[in-house]
Amino acid sequence: MKSKLLVVVSLVLIVSVMLAACAPAAATEAPAVVETEAAEAAEVVATEAPTEPAKEYKLAAIFPGVITDADYNTLAYIGVSEVTKTMGIESTYSESVAVPDVDRVMREYIDLGYNIIWTHGGQFVNQTVELAKVFPDTIFIAEGDAAVAEPPANLWFIDRNFQVGYYGIGTAAALATKTNKIAYLGGQALPFSYQEVHAIQQAIADLGSDVELIYVWTGDFNDPTKARQTADALIGQGVDVIMSSLNLGVYGVFEAAKAVADKQILVTVKYTDKTSYAPANYITSVIYDFAGPLQDIVSRIQAGETGGYYPLGFETGVVVQLPLKNVDASVQAQVEETVQKVIDGTIVVVEDSTEIK
Repeated sequence: MKSKLLVVVSLVLIVSVMLAACAPAAATEAPAVVETEAAEAAEVVATEAPTEPAKEYKLAAIFPGVITDADYNTLAYIGVSEVTKTMGIESTYSESVAVPDVDRVMREYIDLGYNIIWTHGGQFVNQTVELAKVFPDTIFIAEGDAAVAEPPANLWFIDRNFQVGYYGIGTAAALATKTNKIAYLGGQALPFSYQEVHAIQQAIADLGSDVELIYVWTGDFNDPTKARQTADALIGQGVDVIMSSLNLGVYGVFEAAKAVADKQILVTVKYTDKTSYAPANYITSVIYDFAGPLQDIVSRIQAGETGGYYPLGFETGVVVQLPLKNVDASVQAQVEETVQKVIDGTIVVVEDSTEIK
């Protein structure tokens, strides 16, 4: 009996062992996938290189005249002031800088940490281009009347395109004259001045007009006495519209126009609104804005564009002041139509700096 019981017990034990061996292993805890991924991400962030801070720019401007001239240099000063106010760019300027001194002044600003140098004047182009080659980490802005051949990569060039505005001025003068004689009165015979005269000639030709154009230079943009004497002589020749391309000298032209009692002498000017100086003799001005283009260029510099070509025109910084004064409404209508045709490309104003003798 005992032997049978032992057999039964043995069989039970053998079966238990076999069942235990065949039973599935106990489930283990799933790995913490989320925690692992978070840790890896944190490690990647920790090993990334820090972002470089935005480059800080400082602007130095160099003007050929005084900022109080209510003219070309005042416009540049306004441009610098607007960049400082609206863009937070630290800026400074030097006024009445002569051509022989501009290289020295630019270098002094570079030594002081200014990394945008703007020379406001076509007379400074050559020195600005050459210094840009010497200081490739400084960005230079130059102005002139013909694009620079093979410019350095750190040069922005503002093409003033004076001929565009004077095409509109020439149209207005040719339509406004009663004596059929109009005059261009410049300071020095320079390439941009030739461009202006050629543009007036083109405007007269495009109108199919037989108006006579007389052109003369006083030799000085800022001498009102010379301008007055020259304007008097032009009026004596029968001219009744004078297109001034002067700076401070224009006030001599106004005085000559106001002194004529027996007929109305009309005057056009450039750069700024000068209506108040001779309300009865004033037609219009080719008004220039340097603030908008300068802000645009500085924005592009901040975006990484170290150089480029920036043409001024009726859509970028140049306008013929409207309404025209002291002329018939039909004259204004035709001038407005002309300006629009230049904008849309129907009229192409030729940039011609050929010397006029």
